[in-house]
Amino acid sequence: MLIDTIVKTLKKETAPMVQPLVDQIIVEFGHDPFLILISCLLSLRAKDSTTIHVCRDLFTRARTPKAILALPLPALEKIVYKTGFYKNKAKSLHHVSDVLLTDYDGKVPATYEQLISIKGIGLKTANLVLGLAFGKPAICVDTHVHRISNRLGIIKTKTVEQTEEVLRETLPKKYWTVWNKLLVIWGQNVCVAVSPKCSSCAINSMCKRVGVTRSR
Repeated sequence: MLIDTIVKTLKKETAPMVQPLVDQIIVEFGHDPFLILISCLLSLRAKDSTTIHVCRDLFTRARTPKAILALPLPALEKIVYKTGFYKNKAKSLHHVSDVLLTDYDGKVPATYEQLISIKGIGLKTANLVLGLAFGKPAICVDTHVHRISNRLGIIKTKTVEQTEEVLRETLPKKYWTVWNKLLVIWGQNVCVAVSPKCSSCAINSMCKRVGVTRSR
């Protein structure tokens, strides 16, 4: 099956590359759902290469909802400043931590409905947390997943929401979680948005290159 071959090839090719933020967090700080959630929130509209340093700084000071709330808002803003939108992100971390303590005994809920009911946690974050923190099949769609899935020609969608819906029907469930990881790494290093590196792409022969007008 084409998708099996793509996944197998990308697993091999991406192994030596820098892994996505959350995977780095798990390696460094353990499989903690709260830290996974916080790192996801900080990574929104920010580069992984920047966010990882901010996470390291924050997690040396606070690793629980109670500890996050103990940080005064100005201090938290200063810590997360480099990720951008720092005022909103600091408020979001306080709000999410407060809800977890108030409604979930300080623990991250393990269902999609509960996660997205918390203000600040969107579709992408909820699915990433479900997949990586709780091992539940979940398709996390970001710009890389949307772009590359369409370029490959395995789907034909115009929005992230459509992509998630169609991938649920197209991808075998065993690949739901890993698909995001593989395509994020590939999208950052090879199948970039502008002028992708098609000549050195290991899955070039399996790709229909939909929408690609210029490549390297």
